[in-house]
Amino acid sequence: PTARCQKRSGSATGASARQLGLESERTLQGRGVSYCAVCDAAFFRDKEVVVVGGGDSAMEEAIFLTKFATKVSLLHRRDEFRASPIMLDRARANEKIEFVTPVVVEEVNGEGGATSGVRVRDLETGETREIMAQGLFVAIGHDPNTKLFLDQLDHDGAGYLITKPGSTATNREGVFAVGDVV
Repeated sequence: PTARCQKRSGSATGASARQLGLESERTLQGRGVSYCAVCDAAFFRDKEVVVVGGGDSAMEEAIFLTKFATKVSLLHRRDEFRASPIMLDRARANEKIEFVTPVVVEEVNGEGGATSGVRVRDLETGETREIMAQGLFVAIGHDPNTKLFLDQLDHDGAGYLITKPGSTATNREGVFAVGDVV
């Protein structure tokens, strides 16, 4: 190597899935509560599951889960969805997906240390009801893991790092950003 060669190193911080914020959700993580259908769908073969969310990610998760689960209940807090029309149409066309709106999850139920369903509250009537399911997939977005860099690198209001147009370069020489943080 010449004197010009420099050791390059890097690290990946990625993004973290947003959570519902329920104690029961935290307690049952890895015991039926998941944030990644691609990662965990196979554990729910021939079971009923719930997906929470209203965007493209929630539709993709729900559609993917139908390859394994017998039924997917898609829960959303509004009757309108942020998902693109094509993703919404695909989900609505899938006979294994049931749309449940406008509801919020109030509790994740568990028996024997495993998820057994969710208690939801209807936002129009205030009534609560139980939806039986062995899995809960939360698909309400991600937050970039960039707190460490916010005092040093340009970022937008949500904390995503800003790079120079057509580049991975940030506002600091020798610092590059790619993936879920951009």
